[in-house]
Amino acid sequence: MGSGALPTVQMTLGGRMCTTPSHAVPVGLHYARENILDQLGTRIVRTWLRDTWGVWSRDDHSIVIASGFSAVQEGCVLAQELEHVWAGDIDCGSQIRSIRQERSADLAAVRKLIAISDLAEVTQWVSDIPTAAAELHAPEGLLEVRINDLRREG
Repeated sequence: MGSGALPTVQMTLGGRMCTTPSHAVPVGLHYARENILDQLGTRIVRTWLRDTWGVWSRDDHSIVIASGFSAVQEGCVLAQELEHVWAGDIDCGSQIRSIRQERSADLAAVRKLIAISDLAEVTQWVSDIPTAAAELHAPEGLLEVRINDLRREG
């Protein structure tokens, strides 16, 4: 590694090896889900969905999300589905495994969507959940999940 070179992380995503700078996934207000998906070659397909908000299709290298979301809602769904991409999750026949994959993706996504540094900054001048959520560009329920996670109650 030459001087000034940044460390990298190699991981397999959807059967493809990717090399990414280890600092390349900014979190919180700077988390750019769409850019990451683009770099991974993962398409975003928006359509009417009946029973779910989003689905990661490993075979098609695409994330299918329900149409009609606000920008904040869509960002949350994309973040959660991106975690399935990172984990290489596949649709599995086991309900327990599926629940674990969803829980893991939920927690990883909320930790990226609401960075501790952003939360600490906002709570210096905001004392209520609705205002803090608006400042963090997150739904109130997601902020509550993050706070519970930090309290280890999640």
